[in-house]
Formats: sequence, C-alpha cells, structure tokens
Amino acid sequence: MSTFNAEEADNLEDIEKQFAVKAVMQADTYWNLLSKIPGTKLKFTPRDNDIFETLLADFPEFESPDFVKKINEDEMKSKDGKERWRNFCKKFEDIEDYNFGTLLRVSSDDEYTQEGTIFVLRLQFYAVEICRNRYGLNEWVSGKK
Repeated sequence: MSTFNAEEADNLEDIEKQFAVKAVMQADTYWNLLSKIPGTKLKFTPRDNDIFETLLADFPEFESPDFVKKINEDEMKSKDGKERWRNFCKKFEDIEDYNFGTLLRVSSDDEYTQEGTIFVLRLQFYAVEICRNRYGLNEWVSGKK
C-alpha cells in the first residue's frame, strides 16, 4: 500500500470545483439560517464556548466588536497571522472538518458577495461568526425583509 503525498498529487480541477460547491452551499445554508434565526441564538458546535474563550485569549483584539465587524484578510493571512491561526486551530483538531475551506464575509454589515467574501478554514469561520453572533453584529439579517 502506498501513502498519499500531497506535495506530489495532481491538482484536479473537478476536485477543486467540488470543494468550491461545498463552500458555497455552506455559505448559503448559514445565510438562510441567519435570515430566519437571530445570530445570538445560533450554535455551530458543542464547543462554541471553548472556541470563543480561546479566541479571546489567543487574539485579544477580538474582544472589540469593531475589530470583528470587518476582517482584514491581509492581516489574517500574513506570515504572523497564519502562524497565530495555525496555533489556534491545532487546539480544535477534534472538531469535524475544522480545516475544510469555507467562505467568510469580510464585513458583518454585508451579505455574501464576490468582492466581500474570503476563503478561510472552517474553524476560522466558526471563531469569527461566533464572535459576531455573540456581539449581535448579525442581528440585522434576521430582521431584514
């Protein structure tokens, strides 16, 4: 039996499309939930409290609702940012699909748009959206008609 080497694997376009479709479906599902249920009442995982508390310990800047309102992709994906997030994510490897790619709205004031959406790990999505929901930043979505 041979072992899989990601460095030597072909980058198959069909597989990439399947990941993109799954990410869009997840974003659509989340938006539909936010449209019907106030974010303050949503729960992603049994470990939401742990994710939130660990995020605030590892990233004290997330204590500010203004900081989490608009995510800076360059900062998040800088060398230092990647290292901080990698260390954070390692603490939650037991959460299913924690490292799958998903879509995150850059601003909590906007819907999902091509220009206002970035690709992140699912755990990063959970962390940011748990903050946004706890700070009430997504409440406008369920009140929108």
